[in-house]
Amino acid sequence: MKNLSPALPNILEGFFIERLMNQKRVSKETILSYRDTFRLLLQYAKRELGKTPSKLSFEDLDAPFICKFLNHLEEERHNTARTRNHRLAAIRSFFHYASFQEPQLSAHIQRVLAIPTKRYQKREIDFLTADEVDAILDAIDRSSWIGRRNYALISLAIHTGLRVSELINLCCSDVVLGGGVYVHCTGKGRKDRSMPLGKTVSKIIDNWLDERDSKPSAPLFPTRHGNKLSRDTVAYTLRKYVPWLNSIVHLFQESV
Repeated sequence: MKNLSPALPNILEGFFIERLMNQKRVSKETILSYRDTFRLLLQYAKRELGKTPSKLSFEDLDAPFICKFLNHLEEERHNTARTRNHRLAAIRSFFHYASFQEPQLSAHIQRVLAIPTKRYQKREIDFLTADEVDAILDAIDRSSWIGRRNYALISLAIHTGLRVSELINLCCSDVVLGGGVYVHCTGKGRKDRSMPLGKTVSKIIDNWLDERDSKPSAPLFPTRHGNKLSRDTVAYTLRKYVPWLNSIVHLFQESV
C-alpha cells in the first residue's frame, strides 16, 4: 500500500468543509464536537507515533490504533462509555466519507467502521418535585441582574425541559407573548419546535424581557457583556443553586 500522508489532511479538511458544513449543514455544536474528537486523536497519534498531523497516513489510523485511542479516552481521560461512543461515531463518520474518496482503502476503512460501540448502563432520569423546584428558585438572590437572569433561565429550563444548547441559543424574539404564550427553539437535528409556557413562567420571562429591553436578535440569557452564555457557565450556575444536580440530569442529555 502506498503512503498516503499527503491525502489524510486533505480528506480531513474535505470532511469538515464539504461533508459536514456544506452537504449536511450540521449544527455548530456538532462541528465543535467533531473538531474536539480529531484534536484528541491527532494529539494521541503525536504522543504514541511521534508524527505530526501532516505526517500521518491512513495506515497509521488503523483499527487497532483507534481501539487504543478509545481505551485512552476511558482509562486516562476518564471519559464515560457514552462519551467514548460519541467520539467513535465522529471517527466512523469520517472514515465513511473517506471510503468514497479513497476506494482503494476499502478493506482498511471497513475494519475501522466495524469497531463496535460500547454498552453501558443508562442512568435513570429523575425529575424534580414541586418542593424541590420551589427550593431551587427560592435560593436564587434576585437583588442583582445576574440573579434575575439566573432565576429566569432556571425557571424556563425547569418548566420546558429545554436542552442546554437550546437554552443558550435562544434570542429575545424566540419568546412569543400574547394569546398563545410559547418559546420557539431550534433543537437537535435542526428541528424547530415550540414549547408552551404556563402563567407563572410566562410572567417571569415577561419581566426579564422588560429588563433586557434589547434587540430581538440579542441572546435571551446573555453574559454581563451581552454575549451568549456557554455551557460551562450554565453548568456552574446549576451547581451553584442545585446541590443535588443529578435530579435535573435531563437538562444535560445532549447527543452529538
